Amino acid sequence: MSYQGVLFDLDGTLVDSVEDMYMALNLTLTEVAYPIVSYAQVKTWVGNGITMLVKRGLTGDMLVNPELSQSLVDNAIVRFKVHYHDIVGNYAALYAHVETGLSALAHLPKAVVTNKDRAFTEQLLDKLSLNHHFEVLVCGDDTAKKPNPEPVLMACKALGIKPSDAIMIGDSKSDILAAKNAEVDVIALKYGYNQGCNLEDFNPEYLCEGFLDIIPILTKRI
Repeated sequence: MSYQGVLFDLDGTLVDSVEDMYMALNLTLTEVAYPIVSYAQVKTWVGNGITMLVKRGLTGDMLVNPELSQSLVDNAIVRFKVHYHDIVGNYAALYAHVETGLSALAHLPKAVVTNKDRAFTEQLLDKLSLNHHFEVLVCGDDTAKKPNPEPVLMACKALGIKPSDAIMIGDSKSDILAAKNAEVDVIALKYGYNQGCNLEDFNPEYLCEGFLDIIPILTKRI
C-alpha cells in the first residue's frame, strides 16, 4: 500500500519566510516603544502562530513574560497583522527544489497544514505561485494549532483519506508531535525552523537533509 496523501507544513518546510516576519515584528515593536529584536531571535521564535511570535517579541525571549498586559499584546497583534499584510511574500523564497519536488508528487493529493492565519497563508501561496499544488489548506485560525492533532486530522478528512494512509512533512517539534498524536507518519526536514530542538529526539519516521530526499520515501512504500 502507498501513501494516499501528503500534508505539508508551510514556513520552514516549503518557504523561508522569516525575513517577512522579522520586518513586521520590528515595525510593530518600534510602534509600541519596545526594543527591536534580531533576525536570529525571530528565526527561533516562529512556528507557533502570530500571537506567540508577538508575545516573544515583546518579551525579547522564547519564554514569554506572563506579566505582559493583555491590552499591550492585543494592540501589538493588530499592528503586526497590518504590517505583515503589507509585507507577506516580499522577502520570502521557496527552499531549494520545492517546486521540482511538488511537481514530482503531482499524482498525490496534497494539503498545507500550518499555524499561520488563513489570510496570510493564502496571500503567501499566491505570491509564490504555489496554490495549484494543494487541494486543501488547514490554517492556524481554522482549528487548534499544532502540536494539537486536530489540524492534521482535519486535513486527512478534507482529502478523503485515513490518517494511516497520510504522511506529514515538517521542520519542527510541533509538526512531529501533531502527526504522532494523529497517528500519521512524519518526515522531519532538518533545514527549517526547529526552535533549537534536535528533531531526532521526537522519533520521526524519517529525517531528511533536503526537500528532494522526500521523493524516494514517498515512492518506495508498497
